[in-house]
Amino acid sequence: MAATTSSRSERLSRPHSGAEIREAFLAFYEARGHRRMASASLVPDDPTVLLTIAGMLPFKPVFLGQAEPPAARATSSQKCIRTNDIENVGRTARHHTFFEMLGNFSFGDYFKTEAMTWAWELATTVFGLDPKHLVVSVFRDDDEAAAIWRDTVGVDPRRIVRLGEADNFWVSGPTGPCGPCSEIYYDFSPELGDGDGPLDLEDDSRFIEFYNLVFMQFNRDAEGHLTPLEKQNIDTGLGLERMAQILQGVPNNYETDLIYPLIETAATLAGVNYRQLDARGQTSLKVIGDHSRAITQLIADGVTASNLGRGYILRRLLRRVVRHGRLLGITTPFLTAMGEAAIALMVDAYPQLVERREAIMAELAREEARFLETLERGEKLLADVLSTGPSQISGEQAFELYDTYGFPLELTEEIAEEHGLAVDLAGFEAAMEAQRQRAKAATVRLDLTLQGAIEAMAEQLPATEFRGYEALEHPSQVMALVVNGEPAQGARAGDAVQIVLDSTPFYGESGGQIGDRGVLAGGAPGAGAEAGVIVRIEAVSLQRKLIVHHGRIERGELALGDTVTARVDRSCRRRVQAHHTATHLLQAALKQLVDPSIAQAGSLVDFERLRFDFHSPRAISPDDLERIEERINGWIADAHALEVREMELERARSAGAVAMFGEKYADTVRVVDVPGVSMELCGGTHVANTAEIGLFRIVSESGVAAGIRRIEAVAGPAVLDYLKERDSVVRALGDRFKVQPGEILERVGSLQDELRASTRALVAARSELALARASALAAGARDVGAFRVLVARLDGVEGAALQTAAQQLQQGLGSAAAVVLGGLPAPEEPAKLVLAAAFGAAVIAAGPKAGSFIGAVAKRCGGGGGGRPQLAQAGGRDAAALGPALEQASADLITQLSESATGAS
Repeated sequence: MAATTSSRSERLSRPHSGAEIREAFLAFYEARGHRRMASASLVPDDPTVLLTIAGMLPFKPVFLGQAEPPAARATSSQKCIRTNDIENVGRTARHHTFFEMLGNFSFGDYFKTEAMTWAWELATTVFGLDPKHLVVSVFRDDDEAAAIWRDTVGVDPRRIVRLGEADNFWVSGPTGPCGPCSEIYYDFSPELGDGDGPLDLEDDSRFIEFYNLVFMQFNRDAEGHLTPLEKQNIDTGLGLERMAQILQGVPNNYETDLIYPLIETAATLAGVNYRQLDARGQTSLKVIGDHSRAITQLIADGVTASNLGRGYILRRLLRRVVRHGRLLGITTPFLTAMGEAAIALMVDAYPQLVERREAIMAELAREEARFLETLERGEKLLADVLSTGPSQISGEQAFELYDTYGFPLELTEEIAEEHGLAVDLAGFEAAMEAQRQRAKAATVRLDLTLQGAIEAMAEQLPATEFRGYEALEHPSQVMALVVNGEPAQGARAGDAVQIVLDSTPFYGESGGQIGDRGVLAGGAPGAGAEAGVIVRIEAVSLQRKLIVHHGRIERGELALGDTVTARVDRSCRRRVQAHHTATHLLQAALKQLVDPSIAQAGSLVDFERLRFDFHSPRAISPDDLERIEERINGWIADAHALEVREMELERARSAGAVAMFGEKYADTVRVVDVPGVSMELCGGTHVANTAEIGLFRIVSESGVAAGIRRIEAVAGPAVLDYLKERDSVVRALGDRFKVQPGEILERVGSLQDELRASTRALVAARSELALARASALAAGARDVGAFRVLVARLDGVEGAALQTAAQQLQQGLGSAAAVVLGGLPAPEEPAKLVLAAAFGAAVIAAGPKAGSFIGAVAKRCGGGGGGRPQLAQAGGRDAAALGPALEQASADLITQLSESATGAS
């Protein structure tokens, strides 16, 4: 195919907007047999990365041979996030956190010739790019690709540049699939010519790489040898934002229609004009525009702000937006406004943003409010540091900001850079390490009285072999013995002990599951059973590689090297197994019925109950809780046999096994599978069949932290305990109210109605009493010219009644009256006093306003308040100050109204 200039009609019809470019790309490859795939979530299934960082990531299991391809050919527009170059966002023309990668993929179908000719056709015909503006690169040893560009496509050899392995060779890791790349660049200044040597594609002012073609054709072994793959694959990526910059003829990606509307929104909120700002101001607007897309999409995909993993990335981006908003002069919360603008901008391509709007707005508002408090404290301290004219921000100062005020190090660096200063990062790390050592030392001191002795032995002892999956009773040898925190050779009845065995059926507390309970039993050879040692095991912990049994010797003596029979309490184990398997079913039901993006944030599995914490921006409705409970009990009734097996981590993830985010796993993992329902990586103990659980009941659902919900439930035998307790309460209520259980709710409702009626009657009676007492005060009104002033104390009256009394008195005295009342609602509570003011229209016209006036009186009593010009209420905490405050209020009113009367005459 010869390289030709596109016709004028093609140029005129070429796509222009970001949406048109996206659709043109997908339609082009769809017409060539590619299956159009929806964008995957920014939260990947791949445990090796926090976020989706490349268009090919959703297909990684396919390329690695771990999963079947969705089709022989595929095309997608994949949303991605990268934060490794976050400091360059807004400063260069094309660095972003959030971006869209357009891609076409071949899974063992077509290869180089098709990929390269189609890429050129797309660029020159569909996008209408003049070939004189295009340059291609190939791997230095890839003569095949160079020949296809030169002989098949027709690219000028002077515009084919060979690059090294760092630039044009893709690898999946030290071993595995790999292959050369070829990239297409846009040349903004072809008039500069090709020169005598290779073109310098590193010149960002002239060239921009927009299309990368990866040819997966080799497998690299541990020795570094390359052998051709049986099935060769194609992975490509075209940056949507970069192509938009080229086709829209703007100087950078930020000024394309994919981001610029957000910049305009932020500029409007800040009251500035992007075009008239200096480079620093424009950078802040670009950061806000870029990050607003990222945070909106992250929250939409279920990420909530935290101090760990992807939650920390979200929190960091959110805080950078707020920080740059403040640099532009935005002092009020504005993240929700940016979120609304981002949703409106991207909703056509990502309609799920509307479905998740409520969650997005809630998370943005919550995090911004939290950070504004942190920011204000940290900025004040940092300003104090900068005011001393330092040569740099010391590590200790940066650490104090981070540790005491929660001020991110990245923000300290940014603010310091704005003042031409650096942060002593080595000093910061030293301060951080010193804190770690202090914490470690504190832990060691604590351990000396608990299990420090065993910690000290851990280096010499082999790992405890866990036998509790297959048996609940097992012969074991005592390898270590601690009595009262000290290593010991032996122990006797009454001693509190910690014991390490060579092997054990006891599960050590980990992964949210509580440790087993039971006994260690043994005896000297020839001795009767009654003479043997009995150790009651009350807790079992996991200390590094050792399983430690905590208990008390009830009978006999125990020594190092003794053989004992370790017996797990079967009833306790059955209870915890039921709860653990039920926890897996609960997570599966939440994902199925509420939100597939729900992820575990923590759990507790013990003998009496289970507790499951999960990421969710909203409460689970009662209807959803009922559906969840029904679904889980349905799975229990279906009697699913569990399948437990060990497999390689990558294979387990490819099979769909769910892992807890942030947890570190070995290369070989244990997979607990409830076929068709749930598959999780888990080292805990479980029932063999869901029918063994018996019954599942949700006890409560609540919020425990920002974006974290908690469900508590019972399963198996614990349900009976729960129901017995509930039944006992119901019986007691029935006896108390003299009704049958089914009539309790109605009886409670009628009692509540009676209580409300009595409360209303009491309030009315108190109001009438207050009015009756207040009416007697009217005679004490003082004439001030044409005005009448009444300032009095009225105790024993609540705030609302006092305000009503003041209003009634003012109305009775006329429009020229000003009434101020104060008192203690309950004399036995001297720290609570109320104030009320009612001013007539003539008084207001003369100047005094009830709201501001009563607020000043309240301040003298250690309180505050206010209201409308004609009627206001306030409170205070200093009863001793009430009398003098009312006297001053009377004097102030008389003075103000006297001056008004004098001025009027």
